[in-house]
Amino acid sequence: MANRFIVEADGGSRGNPGPAGYGAVVLDPATGEALAEAAEYIGTATNNVAEYKGLIAGLRAAKALDPEATVAVRMDSKLVVEQMSGRWKIKHPDMKPLAAEASAVLPPSQVTYEWIPREKNKHADRLANEAMDAGKAGKQWSAAGSSAAVSSRGSAESLASLDEEAEPVAAPVGWAAPADLGQPATFVLLRHGETALTPQKRFSGSGGDDPELSAAGRRQADSTAAALAARGTVQAVVSSPLRRCRQTAETVAARLGLDVHIDDGLRETDFGAWDGLTFAEVRERHPDDLDAWLASTKAAPTGGGESFAAVARRVALSRDKLITRYAGRTVLLVTHVTPIKTLVRLALGAPPESLFRMELSAASLSAVAYYGDGNASVRLLNDTSHLR
Repeated sequence: MANRFIVEADGGSRGNPGPAGYGAVVLDPATGEALAEAAEYIGTATNNVAEYKGLIAGLRAAKALDPEATVAVRMDSKLVVEQMSGRWKIKHPDMKPLAAEASAVLPPSQVTYEWIPREKNKHADRLANEAMDAGKAGKQWSAAGSSAAVSSRGSAESLASLDEEAEPVAAPVGWAAPADLGQPATFVLLRHGETALTPQKRFSGSGGDDPELSAAGRRQADSTAAALAARGTVQAVVSSPLRRCRQTAETVAARLGLDVHIDDGLRETDFGAWDGLTFAEVRERHPDDLDAWLASTKAAPTGGGESFAAVARRVALSRDKLITRYAGRTVLLVTHVTPIKTLVRLALGAPPESLFRMELSAASLSAVAYYGDGNASVRLLNDTSHLR
């Protein structure tokens, strides 16, 4: 049976015509998961050309995942939606070849079109603005200099196709009028409880032995569950797939009467050959690699590990997906040191090296609120009062 995908696409021009770019994302309609992304700076062009370019890139990304898939395209461009649906004639000479190119990507019988308001097309809009920002800085969003479908599921091959210069977008400074001060999506960020490796300060990532909670970790999970139940604000629970997080999440969710949903993007960094080692042991065995890792978030641990820059892109994809899914609600994310620090860093607009300047204790609570206008507010960091 063929897959079903949602493609959301957008394009923009700062000047119309002016510096232009597009963005597109392929979504799983059942889960809302971002399966692929595409974005590109296309130089000087009009808004309509950029919109069509985004559509073409989104359809190609969907086709790369499954050429037999049925695709529901959602865009905030009334022009593109109506023209591609056949309800409006295409008169402009610049639009005709682009519409023909879009029609040729997949058989028309596999594609439907729907107009959506701009505020419901934020993921694609963000990608388009990332591409334009990169172009303004003389860089490219994608490694190949053109649109690139990128799996958000985090395989090494997919992540390697991303431009190492591409930094996930942080929250904007201030508000673009009118400000959205409505009910935000609030992430309560819970680091999992202790494992046997935690007190020894050993690297414990997603590529190691997947340790379970220790007796101390189970007690921490119980204390956290009691504290969150007393507050009564958590409406959903999402966890990293790793066992220590799932055990922590299940303890809390049982107390709250909720189910646990798994998001693979919340897993910890893969520390490669360093997993299970102390910092001193890594310093002794891999001194040059460690120095490079401490000097740049683009450097990966020895043995095929994952750089913090790659983790940031993965976490940003999950962030955007979860903000959409839990708009206006409070959700508990049970995850690890690096994803939590990354979410806080991006919310603050802090530089990548700030990851090394934050402390996160086992079973600590942090919180970030995300508003409809794209702004974020860090409300709590490394609170352990519930454990005392």
